[in-house]
Amino acid sequence: MSAQQTIVTLDLEGVLVPEIWIAFAEKTGIEKLKLTTRDIPDYDELMQGRLDILNENKLTLSAIQDVIGTLSPLEGAKAFLDELRSETQVIILSDTFEDFAQPLMKQLDWPSIFCHRLEIENDRITHYRLRQPDQKRKAVAAFQSLNYKVIAAGDSFNDTTMLAEANVGFLFHAPDTIKQQFPQFEAFDHYPDLLKRIKAELS
Repeated sequence: MSAQQTIVTLDLEGVLVPEIWIAFAEKTGIEKLKLTTRDIPDYDELMQGRLDILNENKLTLSAIQDVIGTLSPLEGAKAFLDELRSETQVIILSDTFEDFAQPLMKQLDWPSIFCHRLEIENDRITHYRLRQPDQKRKAVAAFQSLNYKVIAAGDSFNDTTMLAEANVGFLFHAPDTIKQQFPQFEAFDHYPDLLKRIKAELS
């Protein structure tokens, strides 16, 4: 199958950019905000906990966006993404939000991203709307229904259904706990190694 018939789907946070909530937790000193999908598999449980903390501490969307504005892609991420996009189509499937992603997408030269939306009132995040539950897996299935081979890479619990649905799935920058729970996925920690492996699937 040629590269033109392949789509690579990538997670965003932890794979290409820092974890936004961890950066915000470090800024605010609120340890519980460091919890991510690496720690809590149930995304609704994770997000509701985050919203409760934001509400209790009267933290605004602007405060989060100020922290995001200080972040840069992980070292080597842009070069990896640039080379990969020169070889095949790449779509980022993320459980982040449009309001968070834009500054980081700009630094990555605007790759396509499918993510969720926040409900905002007076600069406060009141709720969130998922594109649809398990959207990463369902997006992969939709691409496959269009006769694409899908190669996927991610690092967290919420990526594992995407990796399982894909024709080929890889863990990247995943913690040891996830590597141990999902040994069926090849794991990589360096962009050149992942790029080489993906290219082998494209040939």
